[in-house]
Amino acid sequence: VRRLHQPGRRLSESDWLRNNQRLAATARTPAAGLGRHPPGGAVLRNETRCRTSWDESDSSHRLSDRAQEVARWKEALERCTQEVEEEMAALSLAQEQMEQALAATSTPLEVSRECLTLREGRRDGELVEDLVDEELRKEVQLSQRAQEALQEHMHSFEQMCVLQESRQRLCADLRDKAEALEVERSCLRLTPESPLISLKTEPTRIPAGSSTPEEWLRFSRGQRAAQKARLASRRLREEASVSRAQLRNELEAQRTTQFALRKRLHQEEQARRELEWQLRRTEEEVAEMEGDQQLDAHLQAQTASLKLAHTRLERRSGRAGADCAGTRQVTEALTQEVAQLETSITLLGQKLCEARRALQQMQLHRSLMLRDLSRKQEAVSLEQRSLARRRSLGRAP
Repeated sequence: VRRLHQPGRRLSESDWLRNNQRLAATARTPAAGLGRHPPGGAVLRNETRCRTSWDESDSSHRLSDRAQEVARWKEALERCTQEVEEEMAALSLAQEQMEQALAATSTPLEVSRECLTLREGRRDGELVEDLVDEELRKEVQLSQRAQEALQEHMHSFEQMCVLQESRQRLCADLRDKAEALEVERSCLRLTPESPLISLKTEPTRIPAGSSTPEEWLRFSRGQRAAQKARLASRRLREEASVSRAQLRNELEAQRTTQFALRKRLHQEEQARRELEWQLRRTEEEVAEMEGDQQLDAHLQAQTASLKLAHTRLERRSGRAGADCAGTRQVTEALTQEVAQLETSITLLGQKLCEARRALQQMQLHRSLMLRDLSRKQEAVSLEQRSLARRRSLGRAP
């Protein structure tokens, strides 16, 4: 069999033994182990491991506390934002109600003024300063005062702008808090085994615009301003509601004008009916006086009798001789008849003049009554129009 030899120098067995003994002796000397295990290395390793573990745990605990604090502030901001938004909705509704109430006062004011204008159309004796005029003027003054009060509350609704500014600040702060909370929680999720960790350049630098914890706390407490704005808005709404209720009650109480107007209309209709009845009676009397011709006919008959007596006396005075004096009794009778007729005619003439004057006065009174009746009819018509116009009024705002 052909033997194979490895080329190179070969050691003897004794050399091999001496080499092994030398390596073993070297391994037993302290100087030989300095490169691998320096003195105190295990202690340092344990200390650094414990310090690192403690610092990492403390940082995590502080991050957790910070995340919880930011979360509490975020919840408080969310509640405050919701309350501000609810207050804005309530204030907007109150503002709408005030606008409706203000618009509702326009119709009563317009109706009251229109009724006053209508009643100014009464003429002469019907133009009376009565209770209706007084109540209508009170209504006008009350409606004007209600409009002024409501407009004053409308101007004070600038509080809505304050609430909007507060909500904007809260929303901005809430976005910052949400972002900060996400950052804190993401930092808590990181571990030394996370694939996203790496060494950074100047990680301990302070970012520009950073604030101190005290400044951050003061800024976070900015929700107190929003709470003050919300409470001020609530007080404003309550004051507006109370004012609106008071004005509504006053306007409702002033509706006595309706009763006064109906009462006045009843009085005027009654006066008109009474005047119509008197006018009919007067016209009947005038017609009766105009148709009564007996006094005039009797006067004419008396005049004719007087003419007869005058003619008889005149003719008998023309007799001649003894016949002229022989009938003195007849002449005396005719003379007495003439005197009696003249007295009767004088009395009848005076009575006829009195009757004619009475007829003229009756006719004049009838014409006055007709004019007064026309004025009363116009007044009644104006009162009816005023009453009809006021039926369009609803409830007070």
